[in-house]
Amino acid sequence: MGEIIISIEGYPSVSKKNKKIRVVHIDLFNLRNEHEFYEFYAQEILKVTYTKWEERIEKSKTLFKQIIPKFSLGLDPDNDFSIGFNWDEIKKNPSEILNLPELISKSKNLELVICLDEFQNIAHFKNPLAFQKKLRAHWQHHQKVSYCLYGSKRNMMTELFENKSMPFYKFGDIIFLKKIENKHWVNYICKKFKQTGKEINKELASLLASTVSNHPYFVQQFANVVWRNTAKICTEKIVEESINELVDQYDLLFQKEVDGLTNTQLEFLRALLDNVKQMSTKKTLANYKMGTSANVIRVKNALVSKEVIDLFGGEINFLDPLFEIWLKTVYFN
Repeated sequence: MGEIIISIEGYPSVSKKNKKIRVVHIDLFNLRNEHEFYEFYAQEILKVTYTKWEERIEKSKTLFKQIIPKFSLGLDPDNDFSIGFNWDEIKKNPSEILNLPELISKSKNLELVICLDEFQNIAHFKNPLAFQKKLRAHWQHHQKVSYCLYGSKRNMMTELFENKSMPFYKFGDIIFLKKIENKHWVNYICKKFKQTGKEINKELASLLASTVSNHPYFVQQFANVVWRNTAKICTEKIVEESINELVDQYDLLFQKEVDGLTNTQLEFLRALLDNVKQMSTKKTLANYKMGTSANVIRVKNALVSKEVIDLFGGEINFLDPLFEIWLKTVYFN
């Protein structure tokens, strides 16, 4: 839901005043395979550790000995910079890329913090266990680099770090983060509107965030739609029309998701939308045609596996607040 798991190997003090510490942010959300990971990983590390594109290319001649990198430069080469590798060369020499941050840290006397967002996505790569073993085998020996691994899919992240059969079991400390409180979203949204010459009051900013359960990803997505629909001053009508617009965009996707659910699973979700707290009582089982209490447990576990709902702190929540709104206003109406 809003929880994130972070696994950290080492704790160097991160301070803006300490120029010896560099933070590398790598978002794995759109990476589809191991090859793309290596290229993006090396690219972002080089961008942070060497500010000029000429230096990146020159240093790469000594950093890569078995792999030949290919560089692409845009109109602003210092920022529009990418690197490519031959996949056959990577398969033979993955260490050259996986040890890259440690090598640079030692040569430049830096301490790198590698932050990998949506880390659970590596589970969708081909041969994910073999890939995770490679990562763990290299990263656990690094002394000058810290790794912050985090993601939005709590159950998948838990599987990666708490299952004894997984390569990243006990890799570092695990921290569960709660959702950002509504009051913080209010200040953030109002500030961003003001910076662009538009206005939204605190009540509407609060409504905006709470509508999508204060979920970071969806708050920002929803706020962007509201901002786009606001000429100068935001109104409640604009907020209402914007959530309908956003939900409509996902209509086909949500319909496809519903098509993959059984009638019993849908009845469970309907009971959840009706704010039913005791799913296994005789009245609930009869009203929502869910069979036996044992069947309710199976249905609940199946919905967790399908990443429709999440269980945390004894509560059941929808992972996607937009899907929850669509079910309530469109599907079940």
